[in-house]
Amino acid sequence: MTFRSSLNKLNFALGRNPIIEKKPELRQFIPDPYKAVLLISADFELAWAWQYAKNANGNLAVALDKARLERTNILELVKLCDAYSIPLTWATVGHLFLESCAKNGLPHPALPRLPFFENEFWRFAEGDWFQNDPCSNYYDAPEWYCPDLIRIILAAKVKHEIGCHTFSHIDCRDQVCPSEVIRAELLECKNIAHGWGIELKSFVHPGHTIGNLDVLAEEGFTSFRTDYRNVLGYPQKRDNGLWEFEQTAEISYRKDWSLDYHIYRYITIIKRAIKANTVCVLWFHPSFDPAVVEKILPEVFRFIDENKDNILLSTMTDYSNWLSTQC
Repeated sequence: MTFRSSLNKLNFALGRNPIIEKKPELRQFIPDPYKAVLLISADFELAWAWQYAKNANGNLAVALDKARLERTNILELVKLCDAYSIPLTWATVGHLFLESCAKNGLPHPALPRLPFFENEFWRFAEGDWFQNDPCSNYYDAPEWYCPDLIRIILAAKVKHEIGCHTFSHIDCRDQVCPSEVIRAELLECKNIAHGWGIELKSFVHPGHTIGNLDVLAEEGFTSFRTDYRNVLGYPQKRDNGLWEFEQTAEISYRKDWSLDYHIYRYITIIKRAIKANTVCVLWFHPSFDPAVVEKILPEVFRFIDENKDNILLSTMTDYSNWLSTQC
């Protein structure tokens, strides 16, 4: 086990990670008779998340492998959510709604492009932002489109939410992304979703690239998720009307943690939320190791199901709507 991993475990054991905020007037944030609120969101991206990833070294084969793994995991996730009645907020890249697309000179020529940039996770240094778009269809290029999976999510017994993750998984930071770029991406997502009978209200910034918040509000979004710290706390309402949900923890698989420790850790976080009367915001990438959906989440979801008298399970938008009646 690495020093960093040991320190992480120590901070968790001491209650330093996630931070637990002091209790406010909790009934503004926790509906009676519940003791905690639990939001779980999935960053639904397929190959779009990996095409410029530094840890893939520009290797598109990595992006395609991740997308195929995500497709397999999502099928199992939907079944698991149905088994335990767990609603998720699926922060969905807009291009995934498409059955197909074609080149008209360039892929999606009406959309303005990001300039070249580099951040903690990605490097886009040459070519066109959509240069890897196969301009094909979901039968021949299922790593870039997935209306089939979206239909499965919408047909699930559990009422999931489809949220927005931009159209093409862009860096949304103000210093990188001009407002006209993100606005065009949001409008494209909203127009496509409208054809599905879906109104997009919640937003998750790709790669935690928080920015252009006023544009989100202007385009009718009501909430977004941040990663500035890990916290069991309460939502904050921004001046522009957006609700900010601070993350509590990412559900992921770490090779230097045992399966039992993963299960213990995530269940303990939820127990702490119940004890402290807070909001717990969990999230994950569905491209995670299959052990998460096969071994870890069944135990975590079983615990949640057994404690539903204490936990309000909600999607980001349903909870935002309730908050707006209180605050």
